[in-house]
Amino acid sequence: MFKGFTRFLQSPGESLKSLFGTEAAAGLPEVRVIPRQEHPVSRQHFSDAALKVLYRLHNAGFEAYLVGGCIRDSLLGRMPKDFDVATDATPEEVKGLFRNSRIIGRRFRIVHVRFGREVIEVTTFRGKPSDDHADHIAQQSDDGLLLRDNVWGNIQEDALRRDFTINALYYSIADFSIHDFADGVRDIEARTLRLIGDPATRYREDPVRMLRAVRFAAKLDFHLAPDTEAPIGELAPLLLQIPPARLFDEVLKLFMGGHGVETFRLLRHYGLFAMLFPEAAEAMDELPWAERLVEEALASTDRRIHEERPVTPAFLFAALLWAPVVQRQAEQEARGLPPIPALQAASQQVVSRQLQHVAIPKRFSLPMRDIWDLQQRLPLRRGRRVFQTREHPRFRAAYDMLLLREAAGEIAPGLGDWWTAFQDADEHEQARLLDKVGAHPAGSGKPGRKKRRRRRKPRRDNGGGSPDA
Repeated sequence: MFKGFTRFLQSPGESLKSLFGTEAAAGLPEVRVIPRQEHPVSRQHFSDAALKVLYRLHNAGFEAYLVGGCIRDSLLGRMPKDFDVATDATPEEVKGLFRNSRIIGRRFRIVHVRFGREVIEVTTFRGKPSDDHADHIAQQSDDGLLLRDNVWGNIQEDALRRDFTINALYYSIADFSIHDFADGVRDIEARTLRLIGDPATRYREDPVRMLRAVRFAAKLDFHLAPDTEAPIGELAPLLLQIPPARLFDEVLKLFMGGHGVETFRLLRHYGLFAMLFPEAAEAMDELPWAERLVEEALASTDRRIHEERPVTPAFLFAALLWAPVVQRQAEQEARGLPPIPALQAASQQVVSRQLQHVAIPKRFSLPMRDIWDLQQRLPLRRGRRVFQTREHPRFRAAYDMLLLREAAGEIAPGLGDWWTAFQDADEHEQARLLDKVGAHPAGSGKPGRKKRRRRRKPRRDNGGGSPDA
């Protein structure tokens, strides 16, 4: 990857022993410093905003480092996108240097410095979670879950509090060297994802680390180290402790990063998907098309992301939860409900259960339910209803969902081709397509006759329900 590095001449010292204990510290690699001439990371790859934060902290007498993913990606030859800064300045001291900043978080207090639409995240070096320092304390649950972590420390302690070795890499703005505290460079070269410290303990501190392990493995095409991989199956249920709102953010990172298919397969492999979408996981064990439908949706999302086309979580959630909606709708129809009320009842039940695991904001859940409702309307190609369906704001997403259902084998092909042709057709071809399915009354191909038919029989087609039903 790049030639050589020099070993840092001082040993990790007492700070590492206090963090992991004498025996654990004895097995830690020596801290390495890679000088500028021996690594490929360049300031030219950093955003102006990140450099402004680094230099202002440095000029004020504080330590300032770029840390984590931006350094990892640079070493992998990727263009870094997100820039995180670590410093020995406290959140209050950072805020005092930047008027365009604010302190956020209670569990982990950090500072966001905003430059237009770009946000640079600044964190204070963290220390050992069991130590108390005045008002800056850490709290853990009986299961080991970190509830608060605002203990300040030094850079060595901070590095070994990070999750993976490949993220414990610090770029110094003082001399442009890279500080490698956990043999992260070696793991990058071996394409290995390895937790720092005892994996079971680290997962209990924050179960979301299991999701991060899967996400990084899929994104970077890395393999999990055996000891990092081993506890995941047993500890997966710890994700049930995590607030649904936080898991919503994690799901977006998992599936909206351009590597959704591989991420999904790893989640299924390690038993993590069932902790996020339990009813969808149950449906996949019962319906032969359910898993393929999700993979088709994720593959479509991955393609759009790589093509820099817009994507929406509403469509993705619609696909993830469609199989349990189908199951519950069948149950409701078996009890005597007509299809449309049965679908509405099923949708409500599925969403209610899902919200206990992963929150779905209404700005996504309402369009998601529109996509589901339109699956009932797409087969109904009668007169004006066809044009109303086509003009629906969610029609395109519902049409894409229909194509996925056919590709997955849930429904027979044909309807998707009809709607594909109808969208591209002129007025005469549309009339022919409607006649072909026997759904176009004589003479209604002419716009004037369509309107007269609607006035003459305003209620017969919808049975007294909503005009859009």
